[in-house]
Amino acid sequence: MNHHSHHQNEEVLKLAELFRLTPKFTEETYRANQVKRGLRDETGAGVVTGLTDISDVIAKKNVNGVLTPCPGELYYRGIDVRTMIENYDDEMSCGFEEATYLLLFNKLPTKVELNEFNRLLASYRKLPKNFVRDVIMKAPNKDIMNSIARCVLNLYSYDVYALDNSIENVLRQSLQLISITPMLAVYAYNAHMHYNENKSLIIHRPKPEYSTAENILHMLRPDSNFTSLEAKVLDIAFILHAEHGGGNNSSFTTHVVTSAGSDTFSTITAALCSLKGPKHGGANIKVMEMMADIKKHVTDWNDDEALSAYLSKLLAGEGYDHSGLIYGMGHAVYSVSDPRAQVFKGFVEQLASEKGRKKEFKLYDKIEKLSQKLICEKRKIIKGVSANVDFYSGFVYNMLGLPVELFTPMFAVARMSGRCEHGLEELLNAGKIIRPAYVSTNGRNPYVPLDERK
Repeated sequence: MNHHSHHQNEEVLKLAELFRLTPKFTEETYRANQVKRGLRDETGAGVVTGLTDISDVIAKKNVNGVLTPCPGELYYRGIDVRTMIENYDDEMSCGFEEATYLLLFNKLPTKVELNEFNRLLASYRKLPKNFVRDVIMKAPNKDIMNSIARCVLNLYSYDVYALDNSIENVLRQSLQLISITPMLAVYAYNAHMHYNENKSLIIHRPKPEYSTAENILHMLRPDSNFTSLEAKVLDIAFILHAEHGGGNNSSFTTHVVTSAGSDTFSTITAALCSLKGPKHGGANIKVMEMMADIKKHVTDWNDDEALSAYLSKLLAGEGYDHSGLIYGMGHAVYSVSDPRAQVFKGFVEQLASEKGRKKEFKLYDKIEKLSQKLICEKRKIIKGVSANVDFYSGFVYNMLGLPVELFTPMFAVARMSGRCEHGLEELLNAGKIIRPAYVSTNGRNPYVPLDERK
């Protein structure tokens, strides 16, 4: 570090200390000003800020006039996601594309419509000339979400109609983004491994006959090989992550930026930056790290007593990252159960059998059950707590050989469908710019001339 940058550092540290003297609000300040912190009321329920016809998340039902926690439900355009997965077509093997069609066009496609839609997505599954060399390969870093966001923002420069916010044009841009995000994720990872980790660089072009899930496995693996079960489980993971109501942080970001009249690429970049946050899209990484920590401290996975004792330590903030959390347990909306985790669990078990990791699956199952009991007891939670989809998704990605750097990007690949639809929905109902009010707590101070300040 040279003298100049060291001097700047010292100055910034001094200014940071000065900034820390500015007011910090307490919970009482929020209550006194009737501010719903984080746009949530005191029970944790989200404040209603908009309308959406895309999806619905059910966690409570009216029982004799009282909102009561119930088993979670998730609907895409009014259709229960669980029924979509129960009726999964192994022959078509493109459930994510079917869900994307439903989310975008408010109807389930016929076989002919789905085939045509798949061909359309395949036609958009290509990058501008020299984009891989000029954008993806430049300044690669291990944070693949940052790389994807940079790529999406750069696509603006390659689109002569970038500023056209007509429904027709934004739909075209959306289909392009849904199609190429898997390429951006895998190629950015390959670039990082080549330039930063000194590994071989292999770039596979996507195959038009492959689904999104199949193409990711094909592009990521040097030999391009994968089993039908591997592709199916990844495809189902994408269906379950494709959309989750308008109130989640990144979808809300999409509505906010779209309402300002911004272009598609800027809007989606903002949403990607929201999704990369560990409180939103990075939870499955924390689950994997926590599980590695548990395995390190409890060697006998059949010892319920030892597992419970260490889980209690985690809750007390005495283990792993000292956060007091058991990652993957609990959800901002669901309490009784997360329907995504419930429907996914069976497929996770199938994949664990194929991969010879059944014992590890049983450990996850055991930790889920023990954690539910411990959290309710120690946190005095009456409504219950359940595993969320992130509890199992990281394990699945690990079994599929996906590196940790791609865990959150896989969420981004799946959620691109719902996010683009939220942008289109905001455009279709274009009204006022989203501008919530903030209560100012500062007083009034006199202006002191420069020479008189101390």
